[in-house]
Order: sequence, then structure tokens, then C-alpha cells
Amino acid sequence: QGQLVESGGGSVEAGGSLRLSCVASGSGYSFRGLCIGWFRLAPEKEREGVALINRISSSTYANSVKGRFTISRDDATNTLYLQMNSLKPEDTAMYYCAADLARPYCSSGFWEPGFGRWGQGTQVTVSS
Repeated sequence: QGQLVESGGGSVEAGGSLRLSCVASGSGYSFRGLCIGWFRLAPEKEREGVALINRISSSTYANSVKGRFTISRDDATNTLYLQMNSLKPEDTAMYYCAADLARPYCSSGFWEPGFGRWGQGTQVTVSS
């Protein structure tokens, strides 16, 4: 069965950058044609959507990250990326990648029940 594996998290100072990756692995499992995205869970907060990218690479961002984060995908290598620049302490969270198996154009937005496959997460910590 396929799984999503995130990497690239770490600790940085405010204003710094990180690039997260998420690889789809497992026999026959592929991102191709799917809506995929990033969510995050910060301490004492609810999980929130960060960015989505649909099957034609159109993207959607949460207002809090617009202009700072960039989502991209490489279907040839089954890899999803999140380039995070100008990081702020409030970006500190566990970041998860997720795939919507039913809506290739991300028509349900950040509606979490629509994402049927999730990774285990990678921690991002931004210090002031």
C-alpha cells in the first residue's frame, strides 16, 4: 500500500527558509493526476491547510502564507514540495502532506475529510 513520506523540516531563525518534500512511495502508488497539499498542526491549535496544488499545477494558499510559501510538484518522481521563505515563529508546526484521491482539481479546498491519504509529518520550528 502506498504511503506519503515527508522530509526537510528543521529548526531555523525567523526570516530563514526551508524546503519540505513529500514522496509517494509504494508499489504502483503515484501522485499523478491528484490534488495534493500541505497542512500544519501547531501546538494548541487545530490543523489548518497551508497550500494545495491540483492536477494542472494550479495552486491555492492560506492567506497567512501567501507571498512567502510556494508549492510545487514533480509527478515524474512522485514528489511534492513546499518552499518556505521569510519564516515566522507562528509558522512553527508539524507539517503534513496529503492527497485527495477523488477531486483532482482540489474542488473541496482544504476540507480535510476529502484527503484520504496522509503522511506522518515533519516538524518545523522557527525561533525569534
